[in-house]
Amino acid sequence: MTTEQPARPLPSGPGLLVLPARYTASGALLAQAAEARGMVAEQLPPCRTVPEWAPAAGPAHLYGGPQFAAAVAPRLGLRLLAPTPDWPVHLPHTFTGRTVRRMVLAEARALREPFFAKPRPPAEGTFPADVYGSGDRLPADLPGGLPAQVSEVVAFGAEFRLFLLDGAVRTGSRYATLGRLDPAPLGGCPELAGVLGFAGDLVDAIGHTLPRACILDVGELLGPGGRRGRWAVVAAGAAWSGHLYASEPDCALDVVLASTEPASGA
Repeated sequence: MTTEQPARPLPSGPGLLVLPARYTASGALLAQAAEARGMVAEQLPPCRTVPEWAPAAGPAHLYGGPQFAAAVAPRLGLRLLAPTPDWPVHLPHTFTGRTVRRMVLAEARALREPFFAKPRPPAEGTFPADVYGSGDRLPADLPGGLPAQVSEVVAFGAEFRLFLLDGAVRTGSRYATLGRLDPAPLGGCPELAGVLGFAGDLVDAIGHTLPRACILDVGELLGPGGRRGRWAVVAAGAAWSGHLYASEPDCALDVVLASTEPASGA
């Protein structure tokens, strides 16, 4: 004899946050913040099947990696907002502090000086973002037409992640010091004024080139003898996939929710 299980009640509320089945600390913190608002936070199984009851939960949003987002966003009727893959290439040197170029792997292989390179857009199974002593250090088995972003090698003292919404920093965190993972809340960092000042100057000058919700990574460049003081863009990315580090989860959630919108534009 089997006992019939009661049907799961249809959730209803201010919205739905969909996450991948694989646990991440950032995803767990965002799920807690969403549930505290009365939202439904739902981890999808590996098959990424969206529950039939999803529309009853209210407006849908997602948080997860690029492959997860690309697979799930169409099923939720969402458009993903993110900076263009080559956004740093078009920035004035004032904001990059270094030369940043877009090229294909065949061109990068011809370089003989050290450089930093990463695949753009990011793609699994290609090459790791790293410093290469010369172009012949890049993997030889990858196609020469693979696009890459190549920049001068620089050193950063402290690096920070900022969650931007409509041109304002909603929350942020230090995530590295001298290239090593070192998360700390933004508010307690001695570089706070410098970080916010640089971010404000960037938004005033070229904020229109970014989506309304995104993450911005900035760092303090190290000059000769370890001299600090100049700030520069490290990278920009999608809030729907960005790690929180020590950012305030509820404020970060505001940015994550705004980083997707209905594909219909409704």
